[in-house]
Amino acid sequence: MSLDPAYLEYPKRREGMDHDLYTPSPMPSRKPVAWPGGKPVAVTLLVNLEWFPITPEDKPFRAPGHMVTPYPDFRHYTAREYGTRVGFYRLLDAFAKAGATATIAVNSAIAERYPSIIADILNAGHEIIAHATDMNATIASGMGEDAERAIIAQARDTLAQAMGKPPRGWQSIARSQSFDTPRLLVEAGFDYMCDWVNDDLPYLATTEAGTIVSVPFNHELSDRQMIAVQQHSMDSVAQQIEDALDWLKREAAQYGAGRVLPFTLTPYITGLPYRMDAFEALLGGLAKDDATWFATAGELVDAWKPQAG
Repeated sequence: MSLDPAYLEYPKRREGMDHDLYTPSPMPSRKPVAWPGGKPVAVTLLVNLEWFPITPEDKPFRAPGHMVTPYPDFRHYTAREYGTRVGFYRLLDAFAKAGATATIAVNSAIAERYPSIIADILNAGHEIIAHATDMNATIASGMGEDAERAIIAQARDTLAQAMGKPPRGWQSIARSQSFDTPRLLVEAGFDYMCDWVNDDLPYLATTEAGTIVSVPFNHELSDRQMIAVQQHSMDSVAQQIEDALDWLKREAAQYGAGRVLPFTLTPYITGLPYRMDAFEALLGGLAKDDATWFATAGELVDAWKPQAG
């Protein structure tokens, strides 16, 4: 298969950064940020609540975690469905015990197929952001602006109908974007996106249509990466999160500025019974620490934005 010559025709390729969305900003040069109550570390939990069609779409690419064996792939399909039927409710119980609010990135197909889950999320006081339509709705450059705009609009409108208001935030499948995505999200009315992973703090991205806040969620601090890919135990995951918290507390004290500890969760991974004891103990420890503030992505944006400059 030959390389499409158009791939090399990128007008912004140059020394330095290959885009104009944001400027370089080394951490020591930042204006200090303070979180409510003087808490040095905001703990932001993000749950990916996904619906996988039983037959994957390979264009522009197959989403991570999708069906893999000859179809119908009931083994992997039902393993993922375990997340919506069982695992997610264990996470909700764990959040309630710890008094933690979370951001739930929801495929809009969940709202169509499991409307009671949307009600349960909202009744528990958690935040919902859009996570495309389903796990076939991956985005990449080359798919076409109209097709991408349709995915964004359908996800937004379906969730808005279920929630009673449109979601403010967005996360792409596999966190994959095209060159058009930030602008299209601004045009669709989104305040922030949770796809980029190049920072510990929110920052502003500027598009032709206006600005949007990037809320970074570190790729390494996720159960999919640590458990499914690296094959760590939940005890090991908990230790790594605790180590990250200790380091961020020291940084906050050193620089006099707030920090963010993100943790991305997948219901069919963390929500298994043999992982819940360690997970609940982790959340309980985070809740008891005087340094932490459980914040949704939206709360993080609202606290950060007035201080940005």
